[in-house]
Amino acid sequence: MNLMNVVDKEFAVKNEYPKFVAGDTVTVHYKIKEGNKERIQQFRGVVIQRSGEKHTETFTVRKMSGNIGVERIFPIASPFIDKIEINKHGKVRRARIFYIRDLTGKKARIREKKF
Repeated sequence: MNLMNVVDKEFAVKNEYPKFVAGDTVTVHYKIKEGNKERIQQFRGVVIQRSGEKHTETFTVRKMSGNIGVERIFPIASPFIDKIEINKHGKVRRARIFYIRDLTGKKARIREKKF
């Protein structure tokens, strides 16, 4: 028996999130603790990458706050993620769209996938 498989099974978290890839616009509902109170904050932006696998997988979401770009890395197995909503599916050719950091205005738009 492989020791890594035993550890992976031990730390496995059963979270059911919709399937999303880079280029999709998502809203992440994230639990925030302030003192003894807890509230849910929404972070809406474009997924620019997914990395890792199984319980170490993360995804990076980028949004524009005013004129400033804000990126946040979320672990998939985080207990603080309440839910993930997919707002639209983007049409991109890459798995990691870091080039969007340099684009501004209309060039930074991602075309929507039509089904």
